[in-house]
Parts: sequence; structure tokens; C-alpha cells
Amino acid sequence: MKWLLLISLVMLFPPKLLANESSIDLNAFAKLYFDKMVATQMPNATKNELDEYLDLLSNDVGHSHLPWDVDDTRYPDGKEAKRKGMTFYLGAHTEYKAELLNVFIFNQSAIAIRYKHHAKGVHPQNNQSIEYTRTMMEVLEMEGGKVAVIRKYHE
Repeated sequence: MKWLLLISLVMLFPPKLLANESSIDLNAFAKLYFDKMVATQMPNATKNELDEYLDLLSNDVGHSHLPWDVDDTRYPDGKEAKRKGMTFYLGAHTEYKAELLNVFIFNQSAIAIRYKHHAKGVHPQNNQSIEYTRTMMEVLEMEGGKVAVIRKYHE
């Protein structure tokens, strides 16, 4: 009798519907994330591009960018802290281009994107000219269809 009840429940509520996390196309999400992130780095980037990028993040997003920022603790105001930091650098580039190299999907819990980017501009803190080309990997931990933790690594 218990098996009959269990089978009936599974047929009425498939396991996918019972899952806490909704399934999303993480490959498409990775490309959207990359496009929105790149838009924030462009010379003509505005708060609108920044808001579109931040919409992809959870409110308590954690972030590390090794070796400079090693604390990826998730604080309730994580998104606002990220907004403040990114606003400071908004429009600092006079040139920016990026190429998505790889996307790696890890079930519904994580995405890794690898990309190469080149930036040129003036650092807003010290007014020094900057120019660099780097290959990066960002590991994005997902929760509820949003990015909950970002970990950036340099190759």
C-alpha cells in the first residue's frame, strides 16, 4: 500500500517539481552573465548596464578575486557592496574587449566561464594609466537561479 501511495505522489508531483531549485539552462545563463559583465566594463558603461548585471546576482552574493580579494563571505548587503565597488570603476576603461573561451556546467549548482580580456584606461583611484590582457576563470555558484558566489582566478 505504501508503494502505491508513493508511486501516485511521484506521478502527481514529478521529482523535478519537488526540487528546491528550478532548472534553468545554465549554458544560456553563462553566456548572458558574460555579456552583462562585459557590458559593465565598456568605456560607455552606465548604471543601467551595471543594474542589468547585478540583476543576475543574489542579494547576499559573495565575491572573491584572488589574490586581491580573498573573502567570499555572503553578507546580506553583498549585492549593494558589489554595486558600490563596481560604480567606482564604471567608465574607467577607454578600451575593452573580451572573448568567451569556455563554459563548464556542473549540474545545476555551478558554472565556470573562462575568457580572455584586454583593458586600457585610467585607474580612478590613482589616475595612473592601466593596460592589461589576462585570461580569467570565474566560478559562479548558483542558488535559486541567481549567482550566489563568484570566484575569480587568473591564468
